[in-house]
Amino acid sequence: MQIDINRLSREYAEKNILVIGDIILDAYIYGKVDRISQEAPVPIVAIDRKKFKPGGAANVALNLSGLGANVQLLGVTGDDGNAEELQNCFQESENIQLHLVKDKSRPTIVKTRIIADGKQVVRLDEEITSEISSLLIEELIKAFNESCKNIDGIIIEDYNKGSLPKEIISHIINHSSEHEIPVYVDPKYDNYECFKGVRLFKPNLIEYNAIVRNKQFGSLPNSGFKFKEFIDSDILLLTMGADGMSLYHNDQHNQIPTKARNVYDVSGAGDTVIATFAINDLCGLDPLESSTIANLAAGRVCEEIGVFPISVDSLKEIFSHHYNMD
Repeated sequence: MQIDINRLSREYAEKNILVIGDIILDAYIYGKVDRISQEAPVPIVAIDRKKFKPGGAANVALNLSGLGANVQLLGVTGDDGNAEELQNCFQESENIQLHLVKDKSRPTIVKTRIIADGKQVVRLDEEITSEISSLLIEELIKAFNESCKNIDGIIIEDYNKGSLPKEIISHIINHSSEHEIPVYVDPKYDNYECFKGVRLFKPNLIEYNAIVRNKQFGSLPNSGFKFKEFIDSDILLLTMGADGMSLYHNDQHNQIPTKARNVYDVSGAGDTVIATFAINDLCGLDPLESSTIANLAAGRVCEEIGVFPISVDSLKEIFSHHYNMD
């Protein structure tokens, strides 16, 4: 693979990317189990420590930041202590500008993972997934218009949490089309038809199957060509877990095998894929090259426990490991 990863990493720092979508606070509670509760047959976790990390669209921003890009992060949080905790997570991220719209009617989304003796025991989700109000929609569109000046690309992270109604998606797509800004989408089922005409449409296999279930597209890999034509995206990239990625571009299909060395946790791997693909695509790499590097990056972050954003150094390390480059 003839790519100068050192030169490419210098180009990353020249890119300005806007990330908009569902912002999540990932909470980790670590502890040990040495007995079972007498109240119910469940383990008692003695808590050692707690950790907070940005998740969802915020994790995509962290991945881009780790690669050196300048990032605008836009989304909705609650007006609560967890929103403050989320902001604290970005104190050392000088190349991320936060544009958080506060919604007093809903909590900041929090996913709490309880990890005992190195294994996840349970996950607790605190969220309200109804659509944000019309007033919040107007406020978010205004914030988008103010933050999208002089940007090279837009990443939309739709986790189906209610903060990306169709009005906002349509505004983003129309604006990007008018100003020739490429849009990269990580979709969920509900709003997928709103994303027609984007640069990249990147569902995982479960999301893809839900979308095409009632369509006469046949089975993979041929159904990918029909769906790509239906969604009218330049590129369709399916992430398929242990089976790697399936790339559709023009009339070509490439199956990219996974490159993970040791898989400990797949949390956040999809965020790493779209961030790494987008920045490499914006640097002028072809879709297969961008997908291959994104696949390497996803494999690298899966080697860590918990959500772990990619960095330039970790990308260079995994790239060198697989391609024997200095």
